[in-house]
Parts: sequence; C-alpha cells; structure tokens
Amino acid sequence: MLHEQNNRAQASTDTLVYDAERNCLMLDGHELSSDDTIEIQVFGSWVPGQIAIDSAGWYLLTLDQVGIRLHTGLLARSSEFRLSGQTSQQPLQQNFLPRVLIVDDDQTLLQVLPRTISLRIPSAHVDTASSGHEALAHLQSQQYDAVVSDIKMPGMDGLALLSRVQELQPDTPTLLITGHGEHNLAIQALRGGAYDYIQKPVERDNFIAALLRAIQTCQLRRQVKEQQSSLELYAHSLERLVQQRSQELAEAHTTKDKVISLVSHELNEPIARLKSMIELLRQKLSGTSEIVRQSFIDIEHSLVRTEELVQELLNTSEIETDRFILHRRRNDLVALCHMVLEEELTDTPVELAYQQVVNEPIDVEVDGDQIRQVLSLLVAGTCASATKEEPVTITLQQNGHEAIITIRDQGADAGLGVGFYVSRKLIERHDGHLKIQNFSGKRRTLFVTLPVYPHLTPPEEDASSSSIPRTYAVWTIAPKEDENSKQ
Repeated sequence: MLHEQNNRAQASTDTLVYDAERNCLMLDGHELSSDDTIEIQVFGSWVPGQIAIDSAGWYLLTLDQVGIRLHTGLLARSSEFRLSGQTSQQPLQQNFLPRVLIVDDDQTLLQVLPRTISLRIPSAHVDTASSGHEALAHLQSQQYDAVVSDIKMPGMDGLALLSRVQELQPDTPTLLITGHGEHNLAIQALRGGAYDYIQKPVERDNFIAALLRAIQTCQLRRQVKEQQSSLELYAHSLERLVQQRSQELAEAHTTKDKVISLVSHELNEPIARLKSMIELLRQKLSGTSEIVRQSFIDIEHSLVRTEELVQELLNTSEIETDRFILHRRRNDLVALCHMVLEEELTDTPVELAYQQVVNEPIDVEVDGDQIRQVLSLLVAGTCASATKEEPVTITLQQNGHEAIITIRDQGADAGLGVGFYVSRKLIERHDGHLKIQNFSGKRRTLFVTLPVYPHLTPPEEDASSSSIPRTYAVWTIAPKEDENSKQ
C-alpha cells in the first residue's frame, strides 16, 4: 500500500514552467491560478502553500506566512490541503489598517522597505524616520502596530530606541535589523525585548513574514487588554449589583424583624388576658364536673402552645443574627430530658414510663432553656401519635463524644412546621445535629445529637465507647388506660 502511494506521488511530481507570453505558471500541463494549493520541494522536503501573485511575480505563501518565489524548474506537485484562518489575500483581520514605523539612517532602505510593505500588505500605512529622535516624535503622537529599526544608527541606536518604545508603547513589537554575522547584537536585542531580528541583506519574504507576525501579535495583545478591561468593568458592575442587592436584602430583613416583633407583641397581650380570664373562670367554677375541669386544662395548654409559637417567631427572626446569644452551662442531659418530659405530660391523656439503664449523668455544655424548648417542641409534636400498640419511645445514648436522643413514633404524616426549623437551628448553634428519617407504616425517627462535655477519659475508653452506643435511659409514652376498662 505504501509502495503504491509513493508511486502515485512520484507520478504526480513535475516541474514548474513559467509561460512568459501568457504570464502564467504551468504544472503537469495545467495552468495554475491564484489561491491554488501546491507543494514544492525545498532542500529535499515538500513545503505546502498557496499560490499568490504580486507586482514582482508569482510566489508560494506557506503555512507560517512565508513567501517563496516560484520559477521555472522547481519540483512541484498538486496538494489537497487548505490554509486555515486567513487567506493569502487577507493575512490580517478584515477592516484592520495596521500602522508601521520604519527607522533607519540608510535612505535606500527607507525607500525600499515601505514599497515592499505596500505591495504585500496594501492596507498598511507606513511612516519613516531617519533617526531615533525623529522616531520618538512619531511614537509620542501616533500609535503603531509594529516598529522596524536598524540597530546601528548615529546618535540614538536601535537598542536605545527599543527601550523607549517599550516605555511609550509597551504593546508594540519592535523588529531590529542587524548586519550579517552580528549574532551578539541579535542576542542582545532579543534579551532587551525585541520581538525579532532581521539580518542584512534584508530578504523580502522573510521580512514580510516577520512583520506580519509582529502586527498580529500586537493585535492579539490589544484584544487581550480590551477583553481584560471589559471583564474588569463587568466585575465592577457585578460588585455594585451585589452591594445593591445585599443592601436591599438587609433592609428587607430589618423590615421583617420589625413586623415579627410587632406581631409578637400584639399577640402576647391578648394571650395574657385570655390566661387571666381562664384562671378567673376556673376559680368561679371550682367544684364543677370533670369535663369542665379538663376543658380548662385543654384551653390552658392551647394558650401555652400559642405563646410558644410566638416565641418561635421571634427566635426565627433572631437565630441567624448576632442578637441571639446562647448561655451555655454544664447540664446533665438525662435529668434535663426527664424533667421536660414530666412537665410536658402532666395533666395529659398519656402516661410516661421511665427506665434508667445506667445510673450516671451525661454532661453537656448547653443553654438549658433553649434545649428545654427544643425537647418541648419535639415531644409536643409526637405525643398525639402514641397508641397502646405503638407507643412513643425516647432513648438517650452516648456514642464516643456525642450524646444521641432518639424519638420513635407513628407521626410521619404529621407536619412539624416552624417548630422543627427553629429546633434544628438551635441544635446547630450548639454544634449538634437534628435529623428526621421516615419509614413505611407512618413510622419515623428523630435524632438529636449534641457534643458531650469533655471529660478526662483514657484513650482506650474513648475508642471502645465510640464503636458501641451506651444506653443511659429509655422513656415510653402511651395513652392512659380508661377507668371503665380497668373496672
């Protein structure tokens, strides 16, 4: 297969022939035209490119924008490649008018180089200067896309001019022209910041290719700067927008706090009057039937719950701000849980069974009032689901450096409302967690985790306790037995 490809390549290889009468190039009997793609052999290697024509004749524009003159006798063959990006007629961006400054004390070069540029880059505008000081005057009044300067000039030489160009127009590339064999000067120029160097005698194709690269580099640098400026403006506008929205959010938050505080105050007053009236009615109707007495108890519980809801509204408003302060103290979590359960379930249609598994405290550093509020909210939301067959079970355990309160009930359908949100936030402020997990059959489990007060326990004891939870107490909540069923 490879042998067949080589044979085809050799068969299609021919020599270029220039037809002076028709002013055209011929390859293998076919007339070539501008924009055709061929390959020519240079020092044993095939170089692809696109055919172009200028006032000096035919040339091949290679992939790196280098022009190679075409003449009779060159080995060539047709090619299927296509130049990517710009074509030979538009090597620069469309509608872009580059401006070039040429500096040289040699009047011949000052005439030849601008003419070469105008032939190859028709859109370019070329200014000339015969000395470094004259070039500085141009640089101070005009922005250039490339500067071409001879190194050896009387007065200000090319290296000194290079330094001033970098000060005045840092984005403008500078090409320095050196004499043949002056490699040290070329290296010095590149180290000084020159974009490239061109050796004398100046070869036109190499010069144009280097100049095109310099102009395109200048274009890219300016585009990057423009995009950076646009990004900075966009970032500033976003910053102002964020500040504006943050201020609006702060104002809305302040308004919300004021409304919640006002509503809470307005609710507390009628609740207090209702409680006074209920107490007065209880005294006036003392000795009445059990139904009336139980009704008063239910009303009082409802009023207490309403007060708690009002407090929850205030906590919701303040819990995310610096106004909410925890007063942490060392508390026995076993005693705290038992006290809250007894207070919550007194005079209710359910009864509490308590089993102390380990006669030891679990010390936690918490705000006792806030933890009592959390436990009250969770217990109040779970008692209604207690049945004889499926009682509510509350377990207190320690696992390593964490105390875990587990509440299991049948209240998966019952919503916890704002109370659960406030409770979760309060527990998180204590560096703990509050989670809920639902199961089939309306069963659910609530987990309250709090850090244990740091004790000076041996490392091996900590390691063993972290693997197996240790149960300290278990509470069971179930409906009270009916008096008639007892009889």
